[in-house]
Formats: sequence, C-alpha cells, structure tokens
Amino acid sequence: MISSLSGTVLAAAGGSVVIDVGGVGFSVATTPALALGAREGETLRVHTALIVREDALSLFGFATIEELQVFDLLIGVTGVGPKSALGVLSALSPEQVAQAVANEDDAAFRKVSGIGPKTAKLIVVSLTGKLVVTAPPVTAVPSVQATAGDDVLAALTGLGWPEKAAQQALADTLAEASDSDAASVPVLLRLTLARLGPAQHAGRAS
Repeated sequence: MISSLSGTVLAAAGGSVVIDVGGVGFSVATTPALALGAREGETLRVHTALIVREDALSLFGFATIEELQVFDLLIGVTGVGPKSALGVLSALSPEQVAQAVANEDDAAFRKVSGIGPKTAKLIVVSLTGKLVVTAPPVTAVPSVQATAGDDVLAALTGLGWPEKAAQQALADTLAEASDSDAASVPVLLRLTLARLGPAQHAGRAS
C-alpha cells in the first residue's frame, strides 16, 4: 500500500503530477489546485490512495491527510468512483464537504460532474456523522489577488474551459469571495470550478 509519496516534480498539468521517487516516476491524479501549485524541479509530498483494478493501478494524491480521509469516505459510497470522489474534492474542501453533509445540502455535490441527484443524496446520508465541521482558520490577507486571478484563469483555460466563460465565472467568484479567499489560488480555483459546474466543462467527465 502506497500511503504517501515525496519526491521531485517532473511534470504537472491539469489534474495530475508526475513525481520522481528514487528514479521512478509516479503518475498521480490530483485536484487541479494541487497540480497548479506544483512546480517542476521542486519537491512535493502527497498523501496517496492506491486504487487497484483488474486492468490498472491508479494513484490519487492529496495535499492534506484530511482530503485523503474524505476521499476514502467518498469512494465507500455506492455509485461514487475514485474519479468522481476526486471531482468532489476539486470543487469542495474537506470543511465544505463536512458542512454540506451537516446541512443536508446535496445540491453541493450535484455540481460535480458524474454525480447525479440520487448519488448526491446518498453521499449526504452515508457521510452523516462521519465528518466534523470545523471553523475555518483565521489567516493574514496577502495582497496578491490580481496574481491569484491570473493563475486561476490560466488553470481554467488549461483545463479546457473557454476563456470568456472562465473570465466571467472568475469575475463572479471574485465579486463574492472574501479577501483571503480571493488571494488564495487553490481556494479561488475551487470556488470558480464549483461555479462553472459540469455543464460548462469542455467535454471532460469524471
């Protein structure tokens, strides 16, 4: 069982990174936010889940142990595969998943490609009592909102969304986001992806 990887980033694009560990390159499926933050040549550590199937071995990697724990819970829900679980964590943080479950808000999960109304309700029912809602940490507000927006726009167009649609979604997100959220590339990307929703995605499915 491969529970974590730490090594040099060889490549990062879209929703995956390739990490060199002792001369072996591991391809790891990740959230777009993690892939966006990875830099070639730098060291990256990810918490991983190894999914074994008859025709393939797939690694899914996460920046935090909390994301991995939520991923493990999600793939235990009937109808939720690893790609759909990764899609949930691309759109929602572990805290947002916990809050949606606590509020019985299945609409938050219906925004994810590959998850229909029935499965969204099943996620809420299955995860009830298994997640703890925590207050978001108070952080200093960095003055890099413009840079964060540029990085997020580049990531969205790289993932296949038309630039005009990506710009509009990003502008709408920035208008409603707090200063701290607007200055964080991973958070801003997650919020904008959730706003775009699966219907506007350029042919990509989970």
